[in-house]
Amino acid sequence: MDVIVGGGVVGLSAAWRLARAGRPVTVVDPAPASGASHAAAGMLAPVSEVTYTEAPLLRLGVASLRRWPAFAAELAADAGLAGTRDLDLRADGTLDVAFGSDDLAALDELAAYMEKLELPVERLTGRECRRLEPMLAPSVRGGLLAPGDAWVDPRRVTAALLAALDRLEVPLVRARVAELLRDGDRVVGVRLEPPGDTAPSPGTTAPAATGEGGSGLAGQGTSGLAGPSGATGQAAGAWDGWSAVAAEGVNAGAGEGAGAGSGERAGHGGAWEAGRTGTGTGIRAGERTAARAGIAGGLGEIRGERVVLAAGAWSAGLAEVPVRPVKGQIMRLRSPEPLLSRCVRGTVHGTPVYLVPRGDGELVVGATQEELGFDRRVTAGGLYELLRDARELVPGVTELEVADVVAGLRPGTPDNLPLVGPSGTPGLALATGHFRGGVLMAPLTADILLGEEGELAALCAPGRFREIS
Repeated sequence: MDVIVGGGVVGLSAAWRLARAGRPVTVVDPAPASGASHAAAGMLAPVSEVTYTEAPLLRLGVASLRRWPAFAAELAADAGLAGTRDLDLRADGTLDVAFGSDDLAALDELAAYMEKLELPVERLTGRECRRLEPMLAPSVRGGLLAPGDAWVDPRRVTAALLAALDRLEVPLVRARVAELLRDGDRVVGVRLEPPGDTAPSPGTTAPAATGEGGSGLAGQGTSGLAGPSGATGQAAGAWDGWSAVAAEGVNAGAGEGAGAGSGERAGHGGAWEAGRTGTGTGIRAGERTAARAGIAGGLGEIRGERVVLAAGAWSAGLAEVPVRPVKGQIMRLRSPEPLLSRCVRGTVHGTPVYLVPRGDGELVVGATQEELGFDRRVTAGGLYELLRDARELVPGVTELEVADVVAGLRPGTPDNLPLVGPSGTPGLALATGHFRGGVLMAPLTADILLGEEGELAALCAPGRFREIS
């Protein structure tokens, strides 16, 4: 059995693909889909995000983007959706705009680089940009259109993944992982953290983070996982007795994200009890799912042939991996009618900003990039900068209703490439360190964990860092 530690878009995608292939799998996460995946904008934009020093990352992104149409179609079918539109998957491209001479020169250099790589790109005048997007500021002087870029709503994707896993009867254990179980030099499972154990690790200073949507949990899907800072993030009193080791059929949420862990609990002494969340469609629980999960009674252990560490920014708390948290603040605005028809990006006051439209009229504005450890506070300064810069691109944003503000933690690595595949420690595989590209690279990551080999797998192989164990 594969034990997936982490219920963000990466971990859930891997679990779904493995289960689809007939592999037994269990997902462990105290609050699935509540962390960085919940905060993400969902840009599938490897072309418009290309930089001169990140050619390997570009290749990974382009390869994964090509897999997204089939990935989305299969996911929609498995989740019982009408089609990929229910995921808000759109492929109308990204428009990168410039305001001044320096910005235009930078775009010209970027266009030349992209053309050299044979990536689709169109150079546009300011007038042509405004013809595509009439709400752009009059000061826009030119731009680049990457017509192959796409985007998706990560909250709908994770909700669909949870629904698909539910249909496949994949157990979900709503608990935090305290440590990896080892037998000699081999990883053989995970030990779950006892209920109510939220004290920071010795020598750490970061406080427990508060969560989103009232869940009292924080992080990259695996929000409550114990991290290097000790920011476990579990709300006091969130778990009753040994409910933290309850195995259950996945609760497929009817709305954004599925199940914050506030409504399910199992009774004391291993008596499994079904529960219901306010937004969910119900769960399956009982001896069958408990047995399939391989939980060792009151010991709070889950054993498997392979543990896949997909804990995002918290991964370094469970294994020696070079992953750090990078804070990103993001806001969602709402209008009766869509303000834009495609993603718009630009650089304002030296800071990049993007606006991602949703089919329901929502507009995502992001994102800050802050090296502040496990700090997940939404700050007035961060929101001010986002709105100030977005207004430079599209003045009309100031008239929109504020629907949501959130901060997430991206899992960064020293070279900005993800860590996917065998770790070098028998029994342990990694699926972490995706930084800004977790949603984009979810399909490719899942395929590598299924056994895909070759050049793409080599680019993100964990073995490039000697310290990993």
